[in-house]
Amino acid sequence: MPGLAPGDSAGGGPDSVNGTLVPYSSDSHVSAIYPLRHGLNPPISRVSVSWGRGNSLRVSVFRQPDSDPKSDGEVGGKVVEVTLGKSRDGEISDAQWRKIAYGSVSPFALLQSRKNSTASLSRMQLSPSPYHLEWWEYVMEYSKDIGSLLGDPKTALATLIEDPNEVFPKKVEEPSSLKAAWELMEMFYVDKLSQAWLPERLVDWLADYNSLISIDLPTVHSKLVEFQNQIVTLQVIEDDPRYWDLISSALAVGWLEIVTENGLVEAVAVLISKMPRMRPAIDAGKIGECFKAKPDFVKAWERWRAQITKLDSSAFWIQCDHRQTREGLKNMLQIMLGNVDVLCSSTCHWMELYISHFLYIRPFTAGLESMYSLAQKCFRLKHTSNPHKLMRLMIGILGENNEVVLAECSRGFGTWMVAHAIELLTAGSNEADILVHEEREDLGGISLEELHRLVYAQLLSSHLLTWQIAPIYLTSCMRQGMGLLEILLLKQPVQENQMLLKNLEICRLYELDGISSHLMEISGMYHWKHGRKGCAVFWLQQAHDEVRLSGIASQLFDSVGKSISGESFKQWEGLIELLGSEGQLAGGLDFLHKYRDFKKCLQHAESRKDADAARQAVESLMSLMRNASTPQRFWLPILYDAVKLLSWDEGPLINVGQTNLLLNKLQELSVARLRPDFVEAELPTQALNHVRYSLATNLGRAILGEL
Repeated sequence: MPGLAPGDSAGGGPDSVNGTLVPYSSDSHVSAIYPLRHGLNPPISRVSVSWGRGNSLRVSVFRQPDSDPKSDGEVGGKVVEVTLGKSRDGEISDAQWRKIAYGSVSPFALLQSRKNSTASLSRMQLSPSPYHLEWWEYVMEYSKDIGSLLGDPKTALATLIEDPNEVFPKKVEEPSSLKAAWELMEMFYVDKLSQAWLPERLVDWLADYNSLISIDLPTVHSKLVEFQNQIVTLQVIEDDPRYWDLISSALAVGWLEIVTENGLVEAVAVLISKMPRMRPAIDAGKIGECFKAKPDFVKAWERWRAQITKLDSSAFWIQCDHRQTREGLKNMLQIMLGNVDVLCSSTCHWMELYISHFLYIRPFTAGLESMYSLAQKCFRLKHTSNPHKLMRLMIGILGENNEVVLAECSRGFGTWMVAHAIELLTAGSNEADILVHEEREDLGGISLEELHRLVYAQLLSSHLLTWQIAPIYLTSCMRQGMGLLEILLLKQPVQENQMLLKNLEICRLYELDGISSHLMEISGMYHWKHGRKGCAVFWLQQAHDEVRLSGIASQLFDSVGKSISGESFKQWEGLIELLGSEGQLAGGLDFLHKYRDFKKCLQHAESRKDADAARQAVESLMSLMRNASTPQRFWLPILYDAVKLLSWDEGPLINVGQTNLLLNKLQELSVARLRPDFVEAELPTQALNHVRYSLATNLGRAILGEL
């Protein structure tokens, strides 16, 4: 599905020798283990695995046959269904991926349309209207639409730790790594309005996704969850050092709501609730005082820090005789004063330490260079040998390394992510725009943007439920997209009209008239081959396939005359009416009626030796031979049938003029037989000579009869 993660190369790297467009890294996913509870006693002789419905596996477990006649008669096997669900890393199931894939089509198509319109205005050298939005605003709208598909990660952090009936944290929806990565790309590359308070955006981001940032190391979130599970065993929570350690950790990463609602001394709680924040606004339910202007924030910050220093040196601590409370509160004051050692001991992950620096040491940090330098410092202090994919992406963004960002998007989050996130990357970086749009000889002359879209479209095309949306992405690829779209459409089955109509609608949308005609031709020939002649003629008519329609008409008329029963005639009549103008080329419905009348009269005359029926047969014969709609290849079979009329025992039925007309037709036929494209009728080899002899004999008899 679209979430399948390819390799970590952005294209053209050493892995390209393997023949893969985007190399696949086998360690990009953590293997999941699913228990198999079959309930059978050993020994197990065989296990069979097959796909079930949706994202489930059907596992058949077979016992070894028991030859003991006194056995308990246990069944010989069992079928167990194993559902492949989410991993603990916040991954997304196949069904959700399909929902995301379909939902992201409309925002992507709208952005491409706006991009084309903007490019057209630029080529025409027209100035945009005064109400025209800047490009980043269009990309921001696109990003919000996509982000809404990925879920809402908000977590209720302000849960009372001491309440054993409350579960911390209350999750509104389980966050996903994909959503977290998308928000990172948006805040750094697209959202121009939040650049002035980017550190605060990172504080909010960590609050939403703290549970996802580590693979093998604990986080503040995991410590809080673990402590919540053990809280029911504690008599007095303030006596447990872990309680104060967790409160300090929550304060260090900016989870102020947790800290102030857990029984702190009022003076400390008030200071925390009055903490200045350099941001335009704060979400409902959260605490802190917001300042938009830097001078106002500096004044409030200095005043707030002075109050903390005053409280830290007050006589209150001498009067506090509860050691754990006194040490815990003093530790929290040191955090707010920016004590690096205390911050380092209160955080678990380098990203948490990084956020604490923004909150309490360097609130004015601005620019990616200084942010990257601080990130490197925190990473050295809390190094991890196996960084999470979100952290690898973060380092790439802070280091302004566009190649690494593309590679991490592809490696860690799959083809969907890189195909859609390129729009975010190029909106905030001219260097990235040049990187992804440069045509590369090692990629066959296409750009990285087109490469990743083609790979994603290829993945969509490989699945029965998503191939219909692949054309959206293929048509955005100027060099190879349309060619691959034609191949995709031609590979779709045409057995069902509903599927064919869907393919034809796609052809209509993208003006692929040639492919549309070809699909209808294939469908027509398929139905003809399987005996559905009416449906076959319809689709061939829609395709304007004159050659095949003419061939079908010829084949139909070749079968005329072998049987003149009412049922068979109705079949011929219906098909020829459906053929319309194509049928007229082969003789048409008028010929069919005349030929039927002739055959019926001829049979009637032969069976009853009736002169009147024979004369009616002659009239039908002459009507056929005079009619221009009678195909030339039928002249000889008709005349061969009429030999019995030419040798009528009671006297000649065809007069001299009529005989001369038939002789002239026979002469034309003799000349026509010399053409290389003439098709001989299935008649005896001497049929022509026999007809010529009969006409000559009848001419003599007719002349004598007129004397």
